[in-house]
Amino acid sequence: MIPAIIRPLALLAFAISANPVSAADAPAAPTLPTADISVESSRSAPNDQFRAQVYAEATDASPGEVARKVNAIVTQAIQTARAHSAVKVRSAGNSTYPVYGKTGRSIEAWRMRSSLALESNDAAALSELLGKLQQSMAVAGLSAAPSPETWKKIEDEAIADAISTFEGRARLVASSLKKKWKIKHLNVSTGGMQPKQAMPYVRAAAMMAEAAPPPAPIEAGDSQVTVNISGQIELIE
Repeated sequence: MIPAIIRPLALLAFAISANPVSAADAPAAPTLPTADISVESSRSAPNDQFRAQVYAEATDASPGEVARKVNAIVTQAIQTARAHSAVKVRSAGNSTYPVYGKTGRSIEAWRMRSSLALESNDAAALSELLGKLQQSMAVAGLSAAPSPETWKKIEDEAIADAISTFEGRARLVASSLKKKWKIKHLNVSTGGMQPKQAMPYVRAAAMMAEAAPPPAPIEAGDSQVTVNISGQIELIE
């Protein structure tokens, strides 16, 4: 029988010997060699969505009269636009501000500007409408870009291309080193959609007294959809 005075020491020794090896004492797993790979893929997406902005502007000594003039033009423009079902129209803001005299102390007149935003997937319909609106309004800008549906479709295709290229590059690196491989991590980066200026000009309101101009020229073109993939592979014996 173990004397009582030494029993705690014996139990402690047993506890230490029975304790398994901790994770910190275990040998570390061997680190596999790695290779970093980056690839890029691009595809062209047709610009099939068009946006334009037109505005009416007038100046008059009376703020009420200038508002009457501009509102009449915009109201007529909205009615004209509604006859083109393929074109969406919405108000894009208006502003009225004073025009000061030479001294800068007295108000000589008031100027008002009111804008409409137009959007369509039909270039011909928008072109025809702009030609009509230019009789009384000015075109502030016209841009073309892929529709969200078109952009997503082309972007998905570009991602598939990039992944295929990444896998091909990984196989090349691994086979050159006579090793197998597996993906450790992968990053997919896509660029945002940038509208393309389709008609770089602004017609001054003073020119609107001319006879009705022909339909506004619209050159749709394409946009580049680019996908970048970067990642790391582990090389296996």
